[in-house]
Amino acid sequence: MSEYKPQFYPGSSLIAQNRRKYLDLKYQLRRLRSISDEDIVRLLGHRAPGEAYKTVHPPLEEMGEPDCPIRKLVEPTPGAKAGDRIRYVQFTDSVYFAPLHPVIRCWVYHNRWRGVDPGSLSGRTPLEGRERDIELISKDLLETELFDPARSAVRGASVHGHALRLDENGLMFDMQRRYKYDPEKGEVVYVKDQTGKPLDKPIYVGKPLPEEELKKITTIFRADYISLRDDSELMEFVQRLHWLRTMAGANPELVKGV
Repeated sequence: MSEYKPQFYPGSSLIAQNRRKYLDLKYQLRRLRSISDEDIVRLLGHRAPGEAYKTVHPPLEEMGEPDCPIRKLVEPTPGAKAGDRIRYVQFTDSVYFAPLHPVIRCWVYHNRWRGVDPGSLSGRTPLEGRERDIELISKDLLETELFDPARSAVRGASVHGHALRLDENGLMFDMQRRYKYDPEKGEVVYVKDQTGKPLDKPIYVGKPLPEEELKKITTIFRADYISLRDDSELMEFVQRLHWLRTMAGANPELVKGV
């Protein structure tokens, strides 16, 4: 039997390569900044730093669940083991060369983390899961190359602004004004949590990357940079996919043997 090799994404362009890279769990994400666990908790706004996790059921080892072969195969996440409640984090990604965009971000969540429920909307990507699991995942998302302080943002509510022009410091518009640019440190600083509640002290999330660096790591096709039409392999795949979807939607019999 031949070894299974996952096919993450077609295409030969830099954008397609970046998409494959982030989707591949074997690829080690680069750490670009450090944010304390306490600041992660404060930014999410679900509990106070040091506060015990609220639970929705007892720890699994105390529940005495019936024997099940699936439970033996699947290792529960730390949050599931402890019975944590379900919480969320939500990101917004700029159309101006953000590292991720909603659909790819959603795929990354599916590929890299277990026990989570991601969604993909036009400009935001919610991620739900057990509370302590969400905190650990948020730390990975905020500290690595999947996040840029200017072109990515944590927004739990009032998310719109990803498609507007950038301000003079290269930051996305945010109607809640959760963050701002500190010219003295050259960093982006959050003054409100993800839902817009003022923080007792600011949270620095690092320096924005230069646009030339963003272009090297982005997963966004753009007509003014690398267009989808520039990637012939991917275009062939996309055209075939849409053709089959259209024909099968009209009459499934039309795609038999195709």
